[in-house]
Amino acid sequence: MKKEVLGKCPVCSSNLEVTKLKCKNCGISIEGDFQLCKFCMLSKEQKEFAEIFIKNRGNIKEIEKEMGISYPTVKNKLESLIEALGYKSQPKEENYKKEVLQQLYDGKISADEAIKLIND
Repeated sequence: MKKEVLGKCPVCSSNLEVTKLKCKNCGISIEGDFQLCKFCMLSKEQKEFAEIFIKNRGNIKEIEKEMGISYPTVKNKLESLIEALGYKSQPKEENYKKEVLQQLYDGKISADEAIKLIND
């Protein structure tokens, strides 16, 4: 059973460094300071979400269905993933308005409810 490379220290949560690489085929070892990719630094939950997001080609409805979670939860997980990869998050107010408009578009709320949510 292969073990996944840890990106964060299980004791203090600091970033870990890779210092040795070894080829299983020829046995050569290379030592040095190697940087792990951004994806290695994600939590297991974030990696699983990224895989589901990609598999479903970003289709929120399919992600909701597969994960058994709501639209806002999918959006929150996506924002968390974006931030963990080092990209700037959209302002929370803008995200909230987009979520309300998406719920309106999906028929989950009425126009009156959307207006009330955005104006509150």
